[in-house]
Amino acid sequence: MREILGRRRRLLSKRGDGRPELIGAALTYATEWQWPVLPGVAADPEGRNRCGCPDPECTVPGAHPFDPGLLAATTDGRMVRWWWGNRPTAPIVLATGGKAPCAVSLPALPAARALKALDGMGIRLGPVVASPARWAILVKPYSMEQLGELLYAKDFVPGSLRFHGEGGYLALPPSETGQGEIHWERAPLPGSASPWVPDVEAMVDAVVEALTRTGVSAPEL
Repeated sequence: MREILGRRRRLLSKRGDGRPELIGAALTYATEWQWPVLPGVAADPEGRNRCGCPDPECTVPGAHPFDPGLLAATTDGRMVRWWWGNRPTAPIVLATGGKAPCAVSLPALPAARALKALDGMGIRLGPVVASPARWAILVKPYSMEQLGELLYAKDFVPGSLRFHGEGGYLALPPSETGQGEIHWERAPLPGSASPWVPDVEAMVDAVVEALTRTGVSAPEL
């Protein structure tokens, strides 16, 4: 499958050097796909796996909003150009929910096995965002009430599943974070106005079944 914003060779640049593909990707998300984005806080250049935010125990280094806050996320191309014109290496952060996709994520190893099982089951997947630690399957927007009802009806849901819904966020490719490079494990199909994504209910059902079939007990990460 051809990737349109897919895996990129990591640019080995000095601090402050620009990355043209970041602003190009951010503009595609915001203006073509109408996904609200904003720049994330950069990883601390002095130490790997550390964040540039004030929290020394940050669990998602370089992969979250800080200044501006999440509510500033926009689809305005002029704002996107201004942000990345001033912060050319900033990660791209998607504000999930509303009209934008949400996501279901799980640790990388069980995620890879789950996706293989889903393919074998003939389940249609949308885009999948991957970091070295976790993979996130994009799904249609859902409310917290809808998610609560879905989880309540389940006999078992792996504790390692995370849900990026209304008021949440997700770093998008080709961001570079303190946890490593963000890339498309399953890239959006080229030529579409906005990528197709599945319903959250169907995807949670499929992921739980896939983990059960593969005998994987996803670790609590």
